[in-house]
Amino acid sequence: MDTNKGLKSTLIGIIVSAILAIIKGVGGIAGNSYALIADAIESMTDIVTSGMLWLGLKWSARPADTEHPYGHGKGEALISVGIGLGLVAAAILIAVKSIENIATPHKTPELFTLIILVAVILTKEILYRFVLKTGKEINSGAVEADAFHHRSDAITSAAAFIGISIGLIGGKGYENADDYAALFASAIILFNAYKIIRPAIGELLDEELDMELNKKVREIAAQVDKVLFVQKCAIRKMGVFKIADLHVWVNKNLTVEEGHNIAHRVKDAIQLAYPYFIDVMIHIEPASEEVMAKASSSNQKHLHDDQNHRHDVR
Repeated sequence: MDTNKGLKSTLIGIIVSAILAIIKGVGGIAGNSYALIADAIESMTDIVTSGMLWLGLKWSARPADTEHPYGHGKGEALISVGIGLGLVAAAILIAVKSIENIATPHKTPELFTLIILVAVILTKEILYRFVLKTGKEINSGAVEADAFHHRSDAITSAAAFIGISIGLIGGKGYENADDYAALFASAIILFNAYKIIRPAIGELLDEELDMELNKKVREIAAQVDKVLFVQKCAIRKMGVFKIADLHVWVNKNLTVEEGHNIAHRVKDAIQLAYPYFIDVMIHIEPASEEVMAKASSSNQKHLHDDQNHRHDVR
């Protein structure tokens, strides 16, 4: 992983969010718009979560050691959860203040707040695309999560723009339109938080997150010479990397050395196709003549994890 790319995009995000938070906070107070103030609060959470991400990237990039033999990649998933929880906190805060303001009469926001919001929306959307592109390039879920945080900021700004516009056009009686807009934006932020937290928790629990990748890894392993079929394939995510565990069936009459060489060829083939697999652990299973004949006649290359079938083989 090119950690420096992730660190650079995160640092840019922190600087931009800090500038925008100040502009939106001052503009919201001067322009009498809580939607803009709420937007400033959302930008402040961007700064906090991006700071967490910056530290998390440094941690997850550390090599394996005695206490962490599989590396520190899970730290990235923890950071993603932290970013998601930061979004939840921001959404709740914005929703509570919006409801309070709806119940409290106040003046219509000033026209200049719309100009601020247009600039913010454009800036945050550009930042979102830049950070998302970086996250995909380095295969980092945490960086992609940070990108969606910037998109959430753009959404709250768009909602504020619509609310303030309604208030200005509608005039008296529509003063609370921007508060309703902020309330609506909080719901969108909560939804984005779920989209960030759910896969991160799945990674921490070693869930199978990509069945299509699992299928392709099985196919690659099955095509290696002298592999009869693949019984099991489990893939887990470790930050930007992945680890695979496979059970590969071969002729029981092969020597230990031949089985060992087949396992290495399977591992090499998978890592050649998908370099982000930092390890591929192969368990060689011995197949009898009967099973080999069955595999050959049906051209079978895959065997699902079925305990009854496995008992028959043995």
